[in-house]
Amino acid sequence: MSDASASIPPAQSNPSVPADTVVHATSDGETPRGGSLFAFRRPIPQWASMLLGAACLTLVLLVWWFLTRGSNEERMLGYRSLPSPVETFSTEQMHDLWFDDALTRNLLVTLRRVVLGFMLAAAVAIPLGVLCGCFPWVNSFFAPINVFGRNIPIAALIPLSFSLFGVGEFQKVMFIFIAVVAFIMMDTATAIADVSGRYIDTAFTLGASRLQIILKVLVPLAMPRLFNSVRLLFGLAFGYIMLTELVTEAHSAGGIGHIINVAQRRGHQEPIYLLLIVIPAVALTIDRLLYLIQRSLFPHQYGGGGVLHSAWRGLMHICENLKHLIVKPVPLQASQLASLRGRQTGMPTKKGLD
Repeated sequence: MSDASASIPPAQSNPSVPADTVVHATSDGETPRGGSLFAFRRPIPQWASMLLGAACLTLVLLVWWFLTRGSNEERMLGYRSLPSPVETFSTEQMHDLWFDDALTRNLLVTLRRVVLGFMLAAAVAIPLGVLCGCFPWVNSFFAPINVFGRNIPIAALIPLSFSLFGVGEFQKVMFIFIAVVAFIMMDTATAIADVSGRYIDTAFTLGASRLQIILKVLVPLAMPRLFNSVRLLFGLAFGYIMLTELVTEAHSAGGIGHIINVAQRRGHQEPIYLLLIVIPAVALTIDRLLYLIQRSLFPHQYGGGGVLHSAWRGLMHICENLKHLIVKPVPLQASQLASLRGRQTGMPTKKGLD
């Protein structure tokens, strides 16, 4: 997010393809073309992409209607297994889900749990991940925890979290923390480690300290990739929360998972299928909002307008000016000035001639 991030070359994008869609190029750098519908990796217009997506949803609804058409005795799948679209999207079912099951309140409870647990995991994992990416010995120290956290079955953590944290709100938050902290740490370390070493060499030549290189070089250059990873992991955490919401305290809003559990015990299938549509819709909406923020923060990487990027740079300049009023910068030494002039002119320094 600092001036060092501006040195990254702008990403090449195809205006007919969404910015978060990967379109590979051939060995000569040209995007494959062709008149055939089945040409490999041929980009399509945005309207065609939306039309194909709508066609897929229509096909799913038609198959659903075909399997549940007719009376209960004539159906391929009975009512207990799969209600028909008309039965699922009826006004009565929508009313019961919205008012009787308190959909809005339970959805906000679920989002609050996910946000708190994810923010706690990010606050712990991102600084540790930065250290792991900068210093291999730190990465080796935390390697067992990362391997354990990334490979343990999440469902196996539910009984453990109940025994450690009870069944209240704190347990839900800590479950999300445990579920995603290793993923965030590993992705942060990878993003930091993948920054080219030439930026570190240049910063050392200019007299930057290790802390300045971490905060003003490595972290800003790794931030676009890190933000994209965090955005995807948030969707993963939103799916994990349903596992722990099966058990809640009495007389409290239990979240979306609690509604599903209650509907299953009562034998009502319609609320479950409605929630299976609501949950991805909410997750997709949050993901798109985060992606808009991502494009605005990193326009050089994702092609956004850059409003948030400009605001952030302005804020950082103000903080730097305030810091310089309090702490006077240390002037460069003669050897550092000579090395800097040599890099700018392309001429070897006196030390290099010797």
